[in-house]
Amino acid sequence: MQVRNVLQRDSAIELRSILASATPWGLAWQAGEDGPKALRAEEVAQLPIAERQHMGRAVSTEAANGGYAFTFARYPILDAYLGRWSPDSAHDILLEHINDEPFLDLVRSVTGFHDLVKADAQATVFAPTHFLGLHSDSHVMEGWKVAYVLSLGPDEWKPDWGGYLNFFDEDGDIVQGFKPRFNSLNLFAVPQLHNVGYVPPFAPFGRFSITGWFRTI
Repeated sequence: MQVRNVLQRDSAIELRSILASATPWGLAWQAGEDGPKALRAEEVAQLPIAERQHMGRAVSTEAANGGYAFTFARYPILDAYLGRWSPDSAHDILLEHINDEPFLDLVRSVTGFHDLVKADAQATVFAPTHFLGLHSDSHVMEGWKVAYVLSLGPDEWKPDWGGYLNFFDEDGDIVQGFKPRFNSLNLFAVPQLHNVGYVPPFAPFGRFSITGWFRTI
């Protein structure tokens, strides 16, 4: 389901500004058995060009061969919070609000899952050439129950720019797809087959969002 206009508009605009200009973006990727891997922003800055190119080729080759692959920019909000990377930062405060009772009660009420007790979080941006391959989030034993995507991209995202959250049936047909609509909260039970569509090189903006899982343990 998609809950539109979930935050007061001024709050959503402020969050988008934080993602656009005050977030140290790292990089996440996987190419089949190679991964998942993640680098912090300072590690990305030190990554040799040849290694970046090798990573890009590996991801592309795996996806072309029908394997599981992804690449996108990320800032691991929960890891940063627990590791005190930047204490009392806007990202820390956001995580606390997501885990506070008003927001948890909203998600419990909307989903009907009243056993949700907490959530993790990461900031992501799917820039041109980024994508997230088809998968199901099958971490049920870890307490994952509801995946969420809080979309904070441009006010008007064009369909041709890709980056849709797509859901699939067992035959590989898309049965539902959500545009990364600004200030919308996308929620879905896991496990469930889904992906984030490829963002083409001509897309003029990144697809900003806060993502994670609401959990029972």
